Amino acid sequence: MLSDIEIAQATPIQHIKEIASKLNISNDDLEYYGKYKAKLPLHLIDYKNLNKSKLILVTAITPTPAGEGKTTISVGLTDGLNVIGKKAIAVLREPSLGPVFGMKGGAAGGGYSQVIPMEDINLHFTGDFSAIEKANNLLSALIDNNLQSKTRSLNIDPRTIVWKRVMDMNDRALRNIIVGLGGTTNGIPRQDGFNITPASEIMAILCMCTDLKDLKERLGNIYIGNTFEGEPVFARDIKATDALTVLLKEAIKPNLVQTLEGNPAILHGGPFASIAQGTNSIIATRMGLSLVDYVVTEAGFGADLGAEKFFNIKCAVSGLKPNAVVLVVTIKALRHHGGANKSEYNLPSESRVKSGLDNLAKHIENMKLFGFNPLIAINAFPNDSEEEIQLVKELCQCYQTQAIVARGFTDGGKGMTELAKQLVELVEENTGSFKPLYSFEQSPEDKITAIATKIYGAEGVEFSVKAKSQLQQIKSFGFDNFPICMAKTPKSFSDDESKRGRPIGFTVTVREFEIASGAGFIIPILGEMMRMPGLPTIPNAENIKIDDQGVISGLS
Repeated sequence: MLSDIEIAQATPIQHIKEIASKLNISNDDLEYYGKYKAKLPLHLIDYKNLNKSKLILVTAITPTPAGEGKTTISVGLTDGLNVIGKKAIAVLREPSLGPVFGMKGGAAGGGYSQVIPMEDINLHFTGDFSAIEKANNLLSALIDNNLQSKTRSLNIDPRTIVWKRVMDMNDRALRNIIVGLGGTTNGIPRQDGFNITPASEIMAILCMCTDLKDLKERLGNIYIGNTFEGEPVFARDIKATDALTVLLKEAIKPNLVQTLEGNPAILHGGPFASIAQGTNSIIATRMGLSLVDYVVTEAGFGADLGAEKFFNIKCAVSGLKPNAVVLVVTIKALRHHGGANKSEYNLPSESRVKSGLDNLAKHIENMKLFGFNPLIAINAFPNDSEEEIQLVKELCQCYQTQAIVARGFTDGGKGMTELAKQLVELVEENTGSFKPLYSFEQSPEDKITAIATKIYGAEGVEFSVKAKSQLQQIKSFGFDNFPICMAKTPKSFSDDESKRGRPIGFTVTVREFEIASGAGFIIPILGEMMRMPGLPTIPNAENIKIDDQGVISGLS
């Protein structure tokens, strides 16, 4: 079996202008990044006809650490839809270098359901992440410069500064640092730290904005900290807005690439779902809807995180109306939720799958809360037994939904045609009727409780003393009508990653809050959240090689 990168390298790749022509995009509208990548101008968005196209969300059950293949299913489904004669495009997030060199690997799909050129996509791509990183760190530099200034100081209390620097790499040593050491000319000493770039609010802003004007306004609304008198300070107050926007003027444009089968794909933005909204940009999704009949998109981690935020934040804010949901499940993940340890993930076990089905059942119920009867995609692996697959199908029958074995990894689009046909049938029946879980007018406490009790299955929510104090500040700033962007472990419905399956009888605790006033949401933090991951004992970086001719191997 060839590796992902060997499959990608062995597949003929078309010039990007050929892919653009399939979307009726002229050469004059392409901004080339080499022969196989291009940026697309925002004027391609047709606001009058967005609702004529169908928007499909691909989400998943609670995943194992390696992920369950949402991108593989998204790409394969896009190819499958094109095989059956539908004009479809995949609209996805860009990969972060942290997972690429860490544990999870890249995010370009897998096997014969990939977007290419996969090396470029997984490594630097068109520089969007770099632009976000530079804009974030420019704001950090301007903050420290203001602290140092004797004539233009805003009297910011260094102890209240919440803005951190970012880097797109896993580096635990940078989580907590001290800056400004070395004497009076080197700044004001204070505690600081680094987040990974996908956790930057600027990443979230890029994915929430609608155009350059909106981007600029949101950047100015970034909350930095307080003055010594207790007044809030925003990025606009230190005159950072235009400089930040300048650094992002190219990054705001979506990126056009292709699948292995020569179908178009748009990649743009990459916020993590455990600590941000976990979906690609509103701009990219709208552009996809302007160009084809079917847009296949995805939301990060399990549906309790990515899908919940896709519906309650992205769709509720932008007015996007999804038409159907595909819920990805793997037999491996069901074994995990049924009690299997890592060494047993690939060992068939009907009893463990049966025990793990509660997790799938809860995700199905959650999608129904939003108005959708999800289509279940069983992402197939060679060690899945027919008996285990049948257990999944029987559960789905009880919920009056359908489970289909998806073989995009091994067979590409032709292995996804059954799923594609059933999806089209589901969409044409128009059985879905999207409804958010809460209204923005509800109090933050009520919105958080709705998510915790209805989506996670918690009995209730507790707020720490610190969280209660921060909540009062949030309300005093007028941010209490913002949507909620929960930050919690992706490994469990609860805030305790050890609770697998469908835990019951638990309470979630909001430890503290973060304010993302530029992105337009508030972030309750459940448990200890790592916004700067560390590398595993044996990182993927050790497997990646490059020969003397520049050919890369080991990237997946």
